[in-house]
Amino acid sequence: MTTLPELDFDLNHDKPLLIVISGLSGAGKDSVVEKLKQRNFPFHFVITATSRAPRSDEVDGVHYFFYSKDKFKSMINDNEFIEYALVYEQYKGVPKSQVDQALSSGKDVVMRVDYQGAKTIKSLYPEAILIFVMPENTQAWCDRLIARGQDSDSQMKIRFETAKKEIQAAKEYFNYVVTNPKGQLDYAADTVMSIIKAEHQRIRP
Repeated sequence: MTTLPELDFDLNHDKPLLIVISGLSGAGKDSVVEKLKQRNFPFHFVITATSRAPRSDEVDGVHYFFYSKDKFKSMINDNEFIEYALVYEQYKGVPKSQVDQALSSGKDVVMRVDYQGAKTIKSLYPEAILIFVMPENTQAWCDRLIARGQDSDSQMKIRFETAKKEIQAAKEYFNYVVTNPKGQLDYAADTVMSIIKAEHQRIRP
C-alpha cells in the first residue's frame, strides 16, 4: 500500500481567547458574567477595580477590587492599570497584573469592562473578542434602571446620553451584540457561550 504523506490537520491552534464583555449600564452584563461563572467553565475571570463603594451584596476581590479615589489615582500615577476611565464620576480600571496572569494561564480569559475600556483593550489586543450586552428595547432598559432606584432624574439623563455613545461604540468597535431579555438570563449566557465556541473553530483569529 502506498505510503501517504502526512496532512496538516492543525488548522486551528486553539489558542486561549480574550473575551471582553461590556454593555449598557443596567443591561445585565454583570449578571451574564456571573451566570458564566456558575457554569464552571475553565475560564479565567479578570477582576476589575473601581473607586465606588461596594454594594451590599458585593465582596472585595470577588466582584471588584474596591479602592478609594486617592488610592486609585496613586495607582494611575504608578502606571498599574492597562486601562482606566472615569465613568459617572467613578473610576474603573483593569490592573495590569490581572491581565498578565490571565493571559499566561492558558485558559480563555473573560473581562468585564465599560465601553471605553473595551475600546482600549481592542487597540492593545486586536485579537480580543468584544461582546456588547443590550436589553431588548429602550423601555425595558429604563424600567430596569428605575427598579434599581439608584439614580435621580438628572442622573438618568446622564445615563441616557452616555447610552447613545455606548451604542455607537458597539456599532464601531464590537464584534457581537447579545440581547439579554428580562427573565431570560440563561438565553444570554447560552448566546455568549455559542460565540466563544464558534471563535475557537476559526482557522484564523
